[in-house]
Parts: sequence; structure tokens; C-alpha cells
Amino acid sequence: MSQARDHRGDHWPRGPFGRRADGPAAPARPKRTVPQLAAGPPVLPALIVAAIVLVDLLGGAGMTWVPLLAVGPALAATTNGPRGVLCVGLLAAALGATVDVRGGAPVREVMVVVAALMAVTLASVLASASRGRRERVLAAVRSVAETAQHALLQPPPATVGPFQVAVRYSAAAAEARIGGDLYALVPTPHGVRMIVGDVRGKGLPAVGTAALVLGVFREAAYDEPDLLAVVSRIERSLARNLRSDDFVTAVVAGYPRTGQLEVVNCGHAPPLLVRDSVVTAVEPTRPAPPLGLRALTGETPSLQVLPFGDGDQLLLYTDGVTEARNGEREFYPLAEGLTRHTCDEPGSTVTALHDELLAHVGGRLHDDAALLLLRIPGAPAGMNGSGRPRTMASGSSLPHPADPALAVEPARRGTAGGTGTGTGTDQRD
Repeated sequence: MSQARDHRGDHWPRGPFGRRADGPAAPARPKRTVPQLAAGPPVLPALIVAAIVLVDLLGGAGMTWVPLLAVGPALAATTNGPRGVLCVGLLAAALGATVDVRGGAPVREVMVVVAALMAVTLASVLASASRGRRERVLAAVRSVAETAQHALLQPPPATVGPFQVAVRYSAAAAEARIGGDLYALVPTPHGVRMIVGDVRGKGLPAVGTAALVLGVFREAAYDEPDLLAVVSRIERSLARNLRSDDFVTAVVAGYPRTGQLEVVNCGHAPPLLVRDSVVTAVEPTRPAPPLGLRALTGETPSLQVLPFGDGDQLLLYTDGVTEARNGEREFYPLAEGLTRHTCDEPGSTVTALHDELLAHVGGRLHDDAALLLLRIPGAPAGMNGSGRPRTMASGSSLPHPADPALAVEPARRGTAGGTGTGTGTDQRD
């Protein structure tokens, strides 16, 4: 899908949030060029004109194909600029006049044919010029949208703090290249913090809400030592600025100290944890409403603390992934796909998942989709700490810690519910 963007560090310039002093200098972003109309000669329209003339010459007396020469400049208007259209039109008029004169047509009839062909040519020139202006405007709008996306969804570098990072984002609106899904990953004095969310609805209103959430998150992530306080800041801001029927599902996570991951789930699809080659869904211990709806329910989110060590991986995603359907209306089984494609390189894993997702839906997503994968470098995937292959049985679950706040549940496979989607499709739009 053309609008998909691989936000890994080797494909995008590093965003300003990578404020580490030891980070490499941001590479210059390649200058985007505005696509132009076809600059080459109008070969196909000219061949069509020649073919019509040949058919007319071989058809004999009693049948004329000359009026069909108008197809040449009309077709050129869809593929070439005004100059190419004019060349094809003049060629068609000259050949048409020659054929009519050779066939003994009256001069008056020849003039009518030439006038008709030139009129079609003039209209085609104007249509080609108008199309060129529209294409330039569209290219400028796409460039602005892509710049806005780059500023809003700042692409993370390949490494942030202790994490290897890979992101893949696809907007449902291919022309806009930006949508209502959001993500951010920031190193702070309180550890690396991240958010992945999904705004209700699509289009510019969803983009505005996503920008609001990300702005508040980036500010609060630096200021608030408590992750729940970060979530509360976002909630208060949305309560002041959103309509009563708008909301944002989100997972906010933090890595305050080595070996410990904090997760706050606000009505979002549960993250998938990969440990010892086993994929488990981090289900919230106490379900909480989406951001923006707390005042209606009175429920507050809970903080889950998970062990997260060397070789562990965490996949955060939006429901555009798990609710993607194929021709048989089957949901994409994300947990199974992650089990198949997990490796030591998060970028390779995310790319394989995205490609498989597109193949599942037939090449075009109908909802915004985001994938954010984190990995702490350590033992290679599928190996234990001593370098020997792990022998855990397929589908086995992680041992549950004694503290229920640390528990994660095995990912159910084969259905959308297997990945724990937090809201149904009817609530999202």
C-alpha cells in the first residue's frame, strides 16, 4: 500500500524527541519533487491516430473512419501535457484532411472535418492544462500532509533508551497519508514512556484530536513522575476540548527501572508480550473507559506492573490491525502472525506483519493501522540465556507471578477477540 510508512530509524530522519546527547546527527531529509505530467512524446495517441488512418485507407470506398481521429487528442489529454496534446491534434487534422482529399471528398467537407478535429484538440489542451494544475495542487497537499504527519507522529530512531524500536503506520485515506491513530515514544527523567492510541472517527477532526493527545502526553511524560498522573493530564485536557461523544482509546506504558514495565490501558486493545517465543495478551486487570469518557463512568484506570527483561518484546497496535478482514470476513489473527514472524530485529518483524496484513485484506486497509514493537536486546529469539534453543511447548503460557497485578493472559488465537480488541467497530467510527 503506497501510503504505508515504515517509521524505523533506517528509513526516516530521527525526530526531535531523540534528545540523547550521544545520538547521531539527523540526516537531511530528501527533497520531495512535485510530479509532472508525462514529459515524453505522446507515442500511444499518435499510434492510435496512425492506426485509424490505416484502417480508413484499407476500408475502401463507402466507409470513413476519419471522425474517430478525435480519439487521439482526447487520449493525449489524459496522459500528456498541453504541448503533446496539440501535436497529436495537428497530426490528426493533417492526416484526416489528407485522407479526405485523397478519397475525393468535397473541400467543404474536408474543412468541416479539420475544424471539428481542431475544436476537440483545443478542448483537450484546456483539459490537459486543468489536469496539470490539479495534480500540482494535489502534490502540494500531499506534501503538506506528509510533513504534518512527520511532525505529529515523530518517527522514532532505531534505539530509544534500552529498547530496539520499530514502527509501522498506515492511514486509511491514501490521499491524505495521515489519520486518527497516534503513537509516541519519549525518553524522560522517569524512564522511557510511550503511548499508542486510536481516535474515534477519521479525517481532520481525528487528526486534531490526535495532535492534542500527543501534545499533552509529551509534556506530561516529562513532568509527571507517576504514569497514572500522565494519563490523568490527558484525560483532563480531553474533557475540556472534546465533544461528549468523542473519545480516544489508548495504552500508555513506561519503563521506570530495569526489568519493570508499567502499563495503563484505557479501553484499548491489549498489548502483546513476547517472551520465550510465546505470545501473551496483557489484559487489563481492571477495565477502564477510553480517554475522554471517565466523567461518564466514574471508573479510573489501573496501573499494571510487568516483568520485562532481556529478549522480551512488546507489541502495541491499534484496532485497524486486528479488525482488518479478508474476503471471507475473517479478522486478521495478529497473535498468530506475531508468533510466526518474531525475530531479533523488530524492524523485520513489523515489516513482515504489515505485509501479511495487507495480503490478508487484499492490498488496501479500510482503517488506520499502527504497529509499535519494542525489544530489549538480549538472548536471541528462540534461545535461552545460555544460547541453547528453548524447549517450551507451542501455545504454553508464561508462569503467572504471585501478584495478580503482574499477570498476563495467553493470547487467544484465530479471532479478533483473541487479540483483545478494546472496542467494537461500531464504536470506532
